[in-house]
Amino acid sequence: MLSEEANQQIQALMSKYPQKRSALIPSLLLAQKEAGYLTNEIVCEIARIFDLTPNEVYEVATFYTMLYKKPVGKYVIQVCTNISCMLCNAEKIVEHLTAKLGIGFGETTPDGKYTLLEVECLGSCGTSPVMQINDAYYEELTPEKVDQILDGLG
Repeated sequence: MLSEEANQQIQALMSKYPQKRSALIPSLLLAQKEAGYLTNEIVCEIARIFDLTPNEVYEVATFYTMLYKKPVGKYVIQVCTNISCMLCNAEKIVEHLTAKLGIGFGETTPDGKYTLLEVECLGSCGTSPVMQINDAYYEELTPEKVDQILDGLG
């Protein structure tokens, strides 16, 4: 269940667009920020607010990797595996992360600290390989740089 504040923010978002459905993605992100991920209950609530079916909301939610359909860790690590990053040794970054964290793509560490996700593109081809942790980008990665970044997360 979304808070009254989240409902008010969604209404404010909807009022900014000529078609309220244009506010769906920002509203899903807002709901996710509040709840941690998009539960079935939240998807149904968003559907009701937007006069959509839950399936219509799921169609959007399942398309975007930044919308989580299950619980995620405190730090969500998204690694780009598009061709530009792979040509710049992204596979070494992936191997390093999976070995260091002991998890594969789509998994969360047992302590709930990290979730590792594969993404098609983070739009930073000129500085690949690249990963995003929560809202921060990290570019020109090496295994050593990844260790420094993770150590800095606490």
